[in-house]
Amino acid sequence: MKKIVPTTLVLVVAGCAVISTPPQTVEAQNSRAQQIKAQQQIVVETAAKTLKRKIAIGRFSNETRYGRTFQTDANLDPLGKQVSDMLANRLGASHKFLLLERPDLVKIQSEQKLLGQSGSSADLVGVDALILGSVTEFGRSTTGKSGFLSSTKIQTARAKVEIRLVDARTGLVFFSTSGVGEASTEAGEVAGFGSHADYDSTLNDRAISAAISDVQNALIAKLEERPWRTDILKTEGNLVFIAGGARQGLKVGDVLAVLREGQKIKSAQSGFDITLPGSAVGKLRVKSLFGDSESNEGAVAELISGSAASVKGTQLFVAESAGQ
Repeated sequence: MKKIVPTTLVLVVAGCAVISTPPQTVEAQNSRAQQIKAQQQIVVETAAKTLKRKIAIGRFSNETRYGRTFQTDANLDPLGKQVSDMLANRLGASHKFLLLERPDLVKIQSEQKLLGQSGSSADLVGVDALILGSVTEFGRSTTGKSGFLSSTKIQTARAKVEIRLVDARTGLVFFSTSGVGEASTEAGEVAGFGSHADYDSTLNDRAISAAISDVQNALIAKLEERPWRTDILKTEGNLVFIAGGARQGLKVGDVLAVLREGQKIKSAQSGFDITLPGSAVGKLRVKSLFGDSESNEGAVAELISGSAASVKGTQLFVAESAGQ
């Protein structure tokens, strides 16, 4: 007896039987070991050229209604303090900056007085940039769907942070950016079985963390654009003692430039004092490093170009060399 196969079945089987040509493996010109070595070399060279800028996180406030009370003391603002601490941890973990304390300035000065120090603002180390910011949006929402025998519940938290970078010398805001983050959790049940969605307080932390992650790369890149500079502590013949050492990224053999501060002229257009470009008076090569903390470390350098007399004076500073 002759069997008749339906045309539809033939088409389905034929459609499932399509054979794709497997992709061909293309080998790189260099071996795997050579590629790994080249990548490691790039990382080492990049790290060697990084000199840490001094930064501080100042006021970070909560401008939303979430967590607000009738008290207006900034020290009682838990959300602003949480964002500030999270951002400080991220910047510290990058190992690219010297992060100095500013929000707890009063506590630091009180502790300095107990240690017999003056505890005044004049004793604090100046920073290259000050970070200010606020939480401008924060909220939670709950959505869900219900069917004949099933239901789902989704909790979502959303946060937005605004950050500004301020030049500590002039008070000018030279960069501003914002970051947005969301976090959600979902629970569902079928015919009365499944998970139940209680209030998840960790969503707040995850949303804030996501907002900081959204903004941190742009923030770090902009901070690294700020020119690194330091001051001359003392000169002895051809030896020059400068502030900053291993914790700022200096290494023995680094070549640095000695510059004379340019003249400051008040601009009638902007009202700011504009410093004209400085002039190079010499070059230094780092011979040794000293100090055991960020506050007392320094470097001993030898003069390799220019004269000893030219590197004396209060209008001089040390910066990265263009040829470094």
